[in-house]
Amino acid sequence: MTGLKAFAVALGAVLTALCVLPARAAVVCTVIADAHTGSVLVNEGRCEDRVTPASTFKIVLAAMGYDSGFLWDAANPVLPFRQGYPDWGGDAWRRPTDPAAWMRHSVVWYSQQITRELGVEKLRGYGRSFAYGNADFSGDAGKNNALERAWISSSLTISPVEQTVFLRRLITGQLPISRDATAKTMAIVESSETFDGWRISGKTGSAYPRKTDGTFDRARMWGWYVGWASKGDVTLVFARLVQDDKREKRSAGLRAREALLAQWSALAAQAGR
Repeated sequence: MTGLKAFAVALGAVLTALCVLPARAAVVCTVIADAHTGSVLVNEGRCEDRVTPASTFKIVLAAMGYDSGFLWDAANPVLPFRQGYPDWGGDAWRRPTDPAAWMRHSVVWYSQQITRELGVEKLRGYGRSFAYGNADFSGDAGKNNALERAWISSSLTISPVEQTVFLRRLITGQLPISRDATAKTMAIVESSETFDGWRISGKTGSAYPRKTDGTFDRARMWGWYVGWASKGDVTLVFARLVQDDKREKRSAGLRAREALLAQWSALAAQAGR
C-alpha cells in the first residue's frame, strides 16, 4: 500500500469514528464492486440479508417510469401536491414536483403517482426482469396497499449485494430498458465530488423494521446509501446499510451517506482503486 493510500485509510477510520459513532448506527454491510467486471472488491458484514429498500427504490422506479413513458425528462412531468398526500417531508413535499425534485427531496407521493400509473403487474414484471430483490409488490398482507408502500417496510426486500448487481446493470446498460431511460435515470441521481477526484452518485433510504405485531420498531431504523463512484476509467458500485440501536432524530439514510462519503477514499484504497 502506498503512503497516500495508507494515509487515506487512516483518515477514513478517524472520520468514520467521528461521523458514525455519535449517531449510534451500526454498519450492517458495506459492499463495493467493479462496475465493469462485476468483481466484488469489498464485502463486509451481512451483505446477503434482505431488508426493505425504502427510498433507494426511487432509482429503480425512475428506470421504470422513464422506460414506460410516464416520466419524460428531469423537469417533466410536474405533478401537483394535493391534500391527503404524504407530507411528512416538510415544505419540499407540499409543492408541485418534477422528477429531479422528486429524487432530490425523496418525495413519497410522487413515487405513488408512478406506481399507480404502472400498476402491480407492471411493477412485478419490471422487478423480475431487473432481478430486483424478491420483486414482491404485494404490499402488507390484507391491506391492499401495494401501490402506496410495497417498498417501505413492506413486501419488497433486497440485499446490499443485490443492490450493487442492479446498479451495475443500470450504469452499464444491461437492464431491459431503453438507453434513453437509462441515461435519464442516472441524470437525476444526486452527485457530489470528493477531495481526491471521485464523483459519487447515490440515493439514501430510511425505514423502520416491523415488530412481530406489525407495528414499527422506531428504535431500530434502517439506513441505506447506494450508488456508484467514478474516477478516470474506474467505476465502482456500492451499497452501505446501517441500523440504529436507539431512536434518533435524523434519518439513518442521511447518516449512512455522510459516513460513507467521509470514508470513501479509505474504502476505495481498500478496494485497490
